[in-house]
Amino acid sequence: MLLGAIADDFTGATDLCSMLVRGGMRTVQLIGLPRPNDPVPDADAVVVALKSRTAPVRLAVDESVAALAWLRAAGCRQFFFKYCSTFDSTEEGNIGPVADALIAALGCGFALACPAFPANARSVYQGYLFVGGTLLNESGMEHHPLTPMTDANLVRVLSRQTDGTVGLVPYATVEQGAMAIRQAMTALKEQGRRYAIIDAVSDTHLLAIGEAAEHHPLITGGSGVAMGLPANFVRAGHLPPGGDAASLPAVTGHAAVLAGSCSRATLAQLGAARETLPVLQLDPIGQPDIGRMVATAQEWMADKLGATPIVIAASAPPDKVATLQRMLGRDGAGALIEQTLALIAEDLVMRGVRRLVVAGGETAGTVVSRLGVRSLHIGAEIDPGVPWTYAEGGASPLLLALKSGNFGARDFFTKAFEVLND
Repeated sequence: MLLGAIADDFTGATDLCSMLVRGGMRTVQLIGLPRPNDPVPDADAVVVALKSRTAPVRLAVDESVAALAWLRAAGCRQFFFKYCSTFDSTEEGNIGPVADALIAALGCGFALACPAFPANARSVYQGYLFVGGTLLNESGMEHHPLTPMTDANLVRVLSRQTDGTVGLVPYATVEQGAMAIRQAMTALKEQGRRYAIIDAVSDTHLLAIGEAAEHHPLITGGSGVAMGLPANFVRAGHLPPGGDAASLPAVTGHAAVLAGSCSRATLAQLGAARETLPVLQLDPIGQPDIGRMVATAQEWMADKLGATPIVIAASAPPDKVATLQRMLGRDGAGALIEQTLALIAEDLVMRGVRRLVVAGGETAGTVVSRLGVRSLHIGAEIDPGVPWTYAEGGASPLLLALKSGNFGARDFFTKAFEVLND
């Protein structure tokens, strides 16, 4: 293997895998922490998908370090810590503590940090993270039920999570290309900085950042900054140019969508789906019981599975999310949604669903665990950052698309299945 990555949620891992496949790297996503004796996949890159974004800090650190140890033993040449392009975290972490632990384990002393992904409207300018033309803290992310982001200044955000210091490689430097970026990062490291937030507002910037980090043991960021990494391995002669890294087996069966994300993008996608697809909207406020919601879904889906995809959603706007959290607490509300949709996913597969879209990182993690999926082979993209994958380890062959809540065009839920039929 060439690249080993650790992702802090499941959809984010798939997003990173998709970027690497696009660059020609055969990529496998492992679900959860690998066991010591698990076989090493036949792949150029392996991404270990943890559910550590909202885990207790100590658990997130321990699992991430254990994943790093497994990837090092597998022979990886470079390592990547992947987090969300909206820098999702709390005042305590987990981005800073996990990155600190990985830097210490590798003994490298320094890492860049860049969550930018312009193709999905995430850009960093003068250290501030924008969603489209809006500052992160005014984009709706300030209402996120688990990781509300109320500060768009990434230097400040990361500084609060680490005992190291954080510098900035600004837009004017990034515009000058890979050599200037490399020199700026070297200067920051020599000044004793542990991290460099790097501006990026275009794919050209991301490619330059990737080239500049060719010899860095550890890179941290969103999937966008991985855009330039495959070319480094090609130039070094470790990876052949070209090739079809996105080929997947054909799988037939019923199709369904499960949505647990409450992001604006997912809510808009559900609105579009209602125009053409059968949609069940679960009501966790009126029916805050897992068994009753699962039974509601089972009764509803009984006569609807067929040629047309069905959609089952527990997504809700911020005011309803807040109400549910007041009723059950933040963790209790999240667990209710995730466990309900995971049980529904299990039932869907028993009824012959073989093509399944799951929206929401926390939801996706619980669903794939419930289905017994151990690894995903990554295929072609549906929309930037969201590919189809072939799941292994479960009871039946399955195609899965694990969508970060914020990703995808408005017609994503219909487009996903049209791509398979092309």
